[in-house]
Amino acid sequence: MIDVYTLGEALGVVSSGRVRHENEARLDVCGPEFTLAIGLARLGHRPAYLGKVGDDELGARVLSVLRGEGVDVADMRVMDGARTGLMLRESRVGREPLLTHYRTGSAGSRLSPGNVPIDRIGAAQTLHVSGITAALGRDALEAVRAAVSAARTAEVMISFAVDYRPELWASVREAEDVLAELACDSHLLFVHQDELDLVKPALTPEREVVVNRGPKGASVRADRMRYDAPGPQVPVVDTGGADEAFVAGYLSAALEGLTPPERLHRGTLLSAAAMTSASDWQGLPTRGEL
Repeated sequence: MIDVYTLGEALGVVSSGRVRHENEARLDVCGPEFTLAIGLARLGHRPAYLGKVGDDELGARVLSVLRGEGVDVADMRVMDGARTGLMLRESRVGREPLLTHYRTGSAGSRLSPGNVPIDRIGAAQTLHVSGITAALGRDALEAVRAAVSAARTAEVMISFAVDYRPELWASVREAEDVLAELACDSHLLFVHQDELDLVKPALTPEREVVVNRGPKGASVRADRMRYDAPGPQVPVVDTGGADEAFVAGYLSAALEGLTPPERLHRGTLLSAAAMTSASDWQGLPTRGEL
């Protein structure tokens, strides 16, 4: 049995200060669904991850980490002659990190509908998808749609994180059309405060909507009730991975049948753990540490 099936692009990440001045950098691997899958596995759940990596050292590292963390990678594909994408993350004082992507034509961006295992998704408890994967290209978007269609047919719960990244879309209108479509197909919606206008049609009373309000915390509307949780008060090392960690914690609690306030609380705990680590995922807690 698969608890949560997810799909996306895992890529290498090089973190440093300003590149023009730094002599040292940190190499890791990351990705929103990658982090989510590891967060769930560390809490004892059974996640499965679908993606493509190149036949290079970064691709080998992605697979090594996922296998080592207990994530089901039976559907992963290694593309001969292709490269695993790379992201450069430069820290800046008093500002969000500057992200530069080197992923055009990457193996991960070539995910296609033919790679989606309909039967495996139909056997899962939950499917989780994100707006980042939907923005990687036409084939990747159709892969997300195929996964959502398979989940709907099998009556599998669909979780969707909007994750709007302007640089990945041709226009705001295109992003709005796609993100609203996927949000309306979901049962559980994760959205940032400033993304609400992009998914207005999905903000209906019957849908469980979790709103990330940044430093102010998070809220959820479920069963026509609203619940709030304060933001984590921890020393921040790096905010990378915090959003995905929050979703992992929330889904973990939902799988266990916990109440909406308890789901928010667990999401906040995992988000705090991610922010106190230089890595998106290495600081995430095990069940014993939770």
